[in-house]
Amino acid sequence: MTTKPLQVDNLSFNYGALQALDNVSFSIGASTCVGLLGANGSGKTTLFGLLTRLLSAPSGSIELFGRSLNQDPGSALKNMGVVFQQSSLDLDLSVEQNLNYHAALHGMDRKFARQRINEELARFKLENRAKDRVRHLNQGHRRRLEIARALLHQPRLLLLDEATVGLDFETRQMMNAHIRGLCETDGISVLWATHLIEDIERDDNIILLQSGRVMAQGVCGLLLETHQMTNLQALMQRLSAEGS
Repeated sequence: MTTKPLQVDNLSFNYGALQALDNVSFSIGASTCVGLLGANGSGKTTLFGLLTRLLSAPSGSIELFGRSLNQDPGSALKNMGVVFQQSSLDLDLSVEQNLNYHAALHGMDRKFARQRINEELARFKLENRAKDRVRHLNQGHRRRLEIARALLHQPRLLLLDEATVGLDFETRQMMNAHIRGLCETDGISVLWATHLIEDIERDDNIILLQSGRVMAQGVCGLLLETHQMTNLQALMQRLSAEGS
């Protein structure tokens, strides 16, 4: 049986009396891009906190490529790249210095790190900005840099938490197409949290999260047909009403 890049089973989490996640289960297959959809407060950020071990799950299990995140976090996390909603770039370092620092944190050989930095700078069309301080980049270029950094150590699973929020429509389209292309060109899997449902296409795999619960998951177009809905917004509203 093929080991899935990400397997989440019966995951729950509370902030005191507030239940942020309620028995969440899903999996992501190899070379697959999955959109995690939900309004603000639906539990997406809490889920990402658990997947990256910023939070500890009191119940349920998370496995990355067959390795338990609780029992073997080092081995599990080494195959993961993450772009959080809040930027973690050092604004006073250059583009190149930010990437070198990430490479050092992952113990990458200097020669190999240089090769990978050049490859990612070229991929994201940042070669001419390598020496520029990050504070001089616009928001779109900063997001490109953050994704390039997350891919630097060649992870097999990429987590994106609202990575395109705040970008103009044209830049968002470019980034979305690029993220989908990573699954085909690099064979990686992507879990992409967003509340921008206009970025979702009918062929996309999606997970709909509402009030900490998985309301539906599958191919967007098939879910719309099954529930006899014409658009994703209407589907989310119906499922929200049914689940309340």
